[in-house]
Amino acid sequence: MAIPDNVTLFTTPRLTLRRFRTDDLATFLSYRSDPELSRYQDWTPNFSEDEGHVFIHQMQHADPVSDGLQIAIELTAQGILLGDLYIGPYQSRRNQASIGYTLAQPYQRAGYASEAVRGLLTYSFTILGLHRIVAEVDPRNTASVVLLERLGMRREAHHLQAYWDGGGWTDEYVYAILAQEWLRITEKQHA
Repeated sequence: MAIPDNVTLFTTPRLTLRRFRTDDLATFLSYRSDPELSRYQDWTPNFSEDEGHVFIHQMQHADPVSDGLQIAIELTAQGILLGDLYIGPYQSRRNQASIGYTLAQPYQRAGYASEAVRGLLTYSFTILGLHRIVAEVDPRNTASVVLLERLGMRREAHHLQAYWDGGGWTDEYVYAILAQEWLRITEKQHA
């Protein structure tokens, strides 16, 4: 089944979380080519234009729970692509997913990452009906650590030399939150 090119998955006060469109290619390649953004990621900053086309096509047809899905983060009022979110299966465990996020440098430190991840958590628990969300983060990425903790995610593990970051083995924190915990947090915020 073909999925339309403009599917909105979720909106927040300032952002639209949506599937990638073909016209996102240049912006996607630009921010994904920034070596500073890939510093704490498991991808390298050398996407070719052809690889970008293939990636966008795959994301237009991917299922977030079974395949894994990169979600475009768009600044709604201006229609600007700011970065992307990831949601995908977590270790083949039922009703659990792993998340990640990348925000282009010009849009960092403006609350967009928190708003986007908050939207992704709400989407994951209320629309997809997931039970548990996990985020794995390099401990040196203090901005991500602070973001996850501020959102109410709990650090469950510190894995020593758990993944190869392209230059050597590095540690990894594992954060998680349950659906009922997230719903309790959001209820308090709206009370």
